[in-house]
Amino acid sequence: METTELIKKVRQIEIKTRGLSNHIFAGEYHSAFKGRGMTFSEVREYQYGDDVRNIDWNVTARMSRPFIKVFEEERENTVVLLVDVSGSREFGTMERFKKNLVTEIAATLAFSTIQNNDKIGVIFFSDKVEHFIPPQKGKKHVLHIIRELLTFEPEDRGTNLNEALRYLTSAIKKHCTAFLISDFMDNDFEKSLRIANHKHDLVALHIYDWREAVLPDVGMMLAVDAETGRQQWIDTSDASLRKHYADSWQRRIDNLQTMFKKAGVDNVMVRTDEDYVKQLIKLFKQRA
Repeated sequence: METTELIKKVRQIEIKTRGLSNHIFAGEYHSAFKGRGMTFSEVREYQYGDDVRNIDWNVTARMSRPFIKVFEEERENTVVLLVDVSGSREFGTMERFKKNLVTEIAATLAFSTIQNNDKIGVIFFSDKVEHFIPPQKGKKHVLHIIRELLTFEPEDRGTNLNEALRYLTSAIKKHCTAFLISDFMDNDFEKSLRIANHKHDLVALHIYDWREAVLPDVGMMLAVDAETGRQQWIDTSDASLRKHYADSWQRRIDNLQTMFKKAGVDNVMVRTDEDYVKQLIKLFKQRA
């Protein structure tokens, strides 16, 4: 991508996603992803009903009457985006490719993050961790993230969610909010999911296209696996084949939902032709 074209695309993404974060997500984000820790603020006289465990015994002894410590929530948070850059992100049959939707969602979350004075970082992954942008604050940092989202080319095309989740757990030492943005073309990552969500606050955003759920009746069609490159001719006019395709999709979704529920991970599905704003607000309201 040429420099002038890249600058134009970055600017377009910035205008759209920063506007969304400013006017729609600011309050929702703040209430949905609060800071976790508590920090000492002040002392005041003990009142009936206060937790006696918060009594400040030094001040109490000095003043000859009980005082308690008052704490407030640490507002600053760190957000990490785990972005799936495997080959299947290049699929899309409706309004946009999955990778375009991922870029917009990631940029919107990034601007919402810095608007709340939080740090934002990104882990790009395929079947390995491809690139890590450490968490920082500021608009300049977010624009760098958007440029990477638009231009990054992975070395591999497969998907390994275990690798991404293990990297998150080991690389980010302090508690963070992590958005796992993927089409989840992988199996058997429940243990890593559970461990990552125990240490961090993990949220899953499942990106998919309508044609992953429903096979159209268009006769003979060459199907290509975007991650392995394997090709196969299939007869889409076969009703039993289309039913098997739809049933396989539903089983995969049911398994994912069961996995997320067991691990305690909040999640939402976003289709390539859908308004992702509605889905994100729905997610935020669930967590508020």
